[in-house]
Amino acid sequence: MAFQKPTGTQDLLPGVVEKWQYVEEKARDLCRRFNYREIRTPIFEQTSLFVRGVGETTDIVEKEMYTFDDKGNRSMTLRPEGTAGVVRAYVENKLYGEPDVSKLYYIGPMFRYERPQAGRQRQFHQFGVEALGAVDPAIDAEVIALGYQLCVELGLKDVKVEINSVGNAKSRAEYRETLLGFLRPMKDSLCKDCQSRMERNPLRVLDCKVDQDKFVGAPSILDSLDEESLNHFAKLQAYLDDFGVDYAVNNRLVRGLDYYTLTAFELKAQGIGAIDTVGGGGRYNGLVGDIGGPDQPGIGFGIGLERIQLILEHQNIEVTTLAPLDVYFVALGEAADREVNRLLFKLRQSGLSGERDYLGRKMKAQMKSADRFKARYTAILGDDELERGEIALKAMDTGEQQTVKLDDLVAAVRGNQ
Repeated sequence: MAFQKPTGTQDLLPGVVEKWQYVEEKARDLCRRFNYREIRTPIFEQTSLFVRGVGETTDIVEKEMYTFDDKGNRSMTLRPEGTAGVVRAYVENKLYGEPDVSKLYYIGPMFRYERPQAGRQRQFHQFGVEALGAVDPAIDAEVIALGYQLCVELGLKDVKVEINSVGNAKSRAEYRETLLGFLRPMKDSLCKDCQSRMERNPLRVLDCKVDQDKFVGAPSILDSLDEESLNHFAKLQAYLDDFGVDYAVNNRLVRGLDYYTLTAFELKAQGIGAIDTVGGGGRYNGLVGDIGGPDQPGIGFGIGLERIQLILEHQNIEVTTLAPLDVYFVALGEAADREVNRLLFKLRQSGLSGERDYLGRKMKAQMKSADRFKARYTAILGDDELERGEIALKAMDTGEQQTVKLDDLVAAVRGNQ
């Protein structure tokens, strides 16, 4: 072939894309019930937004961003995650002026240049929520519960949440010195990324996938939390207990982004080997101010839709991929063919679904098409039926056939729904 899809991308074809729609519809319905409203932001933003919003010491900024200069010599980047763009929109459009907490959600593609593997693509898709304007741990628990509930309602097995507190600025500064005291003696034995990050952001060192075995005895950040951070974390756990969310505390969980404060969490489900993390997030109380807005707190998460699809398949969870067609029309004769066109359009106008043959095939082949589309009815019209103003309506599940007036066809189909 002359052209193929770029490495790390995929074509979502009919028969597969319906599985994605199923997950997206579940997510949208859950957001409706939790009173989160959709927001759509640009796929590309100024590079500096992600450098500042995601963090200079993250893998995303250091290695993975798709960055380019536009024709005005401005540095632009395809969005690698959703939060920074949502917070930029929150600030630019002054949503902080609204009297209530801004509860927002997004669904869309993200872009990171990394080695493609199962559940990890260069163009990938996320569903995420952001709640801006409240520091109450009750909103932390709500955000976590929303993500947890989505996994449960999709039928994923062994859904669990891991939570941690990365503290406020004061307690994190104290922990930074404690952690550096642990890390510095082993600096020369750590990977190059850990060595470069150690002085800039030592918490990120704990997120390293190469040297995890060396951090077994690392001090826990929970031992450095001040009273404010401890109270916030205790209340969060109490709310999650009230909700019945299955969670565990993981004091090594720091997540891969620089902006987290207090709450950090990951959503997990029974996956394929190490692929069990569906998504994650946390609180980012300083991010709005960092990108030029007023000092407003926020919390959110992102869930990878590729990961969801992979786990659904691995766990053999059946997803409805094709809604049955209401009526498949079979026309026998030129005059009947034109009338079928009119009836089909009328049916679709009424809100029902329908299809017909466009390839000039015999009746037997058309009936096979009706089976492939899982049609509830076939409506068969020949010249004789047309003269009488009638059409034969056959129920495909029972084989029962009736004759109805042409103008009564829609009502007859609706009456048997």
